[in-house]
Amino acid sequence: MTETETRSGFVALIGRPNVGKSTLLNRLVGFKVAAVSDKPQTTRTRIRGILTRPEGQIIFVDTPGIHKPIHEMNERMMRAVRDAISDVDVLLLIIDVLEPFGRGDEFTLELIKPTEKPALLFLNKIDKLKNKAQLLPLMDRYHRAYPFRELIPGSALTGENVELLVEKLFEALPPGPLYYPESEVTDQPERVLAAEIVREKLLMVTRDEIPYETAVYTERFQDEGELLRIYCTILVERDGQKGIIIGRGGQRLKRIGSLAREELEFLFGKKVYLELHVKVRKHWRENPQILDQLGIRG
Repeated sequence: MTETETRSGFVALIGRPNVGKSTLLNRLVGFKVAAVSDKPQTTRTRIRGILTRPEGQIIFVDTPGIHKPIHEMNERMMRAVRDAISDVDVLLLIIDVLEPFGRGDEFTLELIKPTEKPALLFLNKIDKLKNKAQLLPLMDRYHRAYPFRELIPGSALTGENVELLVEKLFEALPPGPLYYPESEVTDQPERVLAAEIVREKLLMVTRDEIPYETAVYTERFQDEGELLRIYCTILVERDGQKGIIIGRGGQRLKRIGSLAREELEFLFGKKVYLELHVKVRKHWRENPQILDQLGIRG
């Protein structure tokens, strides 16, 4: 490869739920393109983040956490993982160093082994590890399980070793042109980003009171120049969940809206009028039409 050639391609971020894939994606591209939460299954669709450097371009594909499917939604999420693994140039497996190796980790390795694709391992959350020596047996186990090009301990939260990870990812990619304009950091439509931010604030405000039976989609996204009008719908499966989200006197829903609006105004650089509605749709996770509307495609 000559000095004028660039490296570019697609990298799938894969791993079990709650290992920090979305946090790492946002750190890598320097922009929030994926909802971040400490609850599993935050990422339900394949979200692309784009990193462009003088040496080339990396298109990151953030996939849902690898888990056992129990609903049509989960089945679609796992198909998205398998599709991403087969479609990309390089695999980036992320693990949580605070969690013991288990059956879910074995299943994840079983998914990637048949591909024989270049793969890197990022051992995340080392900033929370008291004794770094604990990493050695874990790294040895993964080294013996799959021929990873690199095993990099680091932290998506603090950024430790993230630049090293970027350097090694570029080395793993083939020579190629830029797929997207240099100014782009995601191919997600603005209405999808708006729904992602609302869902993130919903998870943050409700914490453990609301299970994962919630979804958000944007009904309308109107750009009026100085003002954005955004209308989002929150889906729940039961009446009781609707009451929890709305809260006494509507205060909790107002809090969710206020937090989301503040971030949306920062993101889009203009005033935002945000209107939220909560609707009950029983068994929506089994409804193909609703899943299509949410972008969770089969």
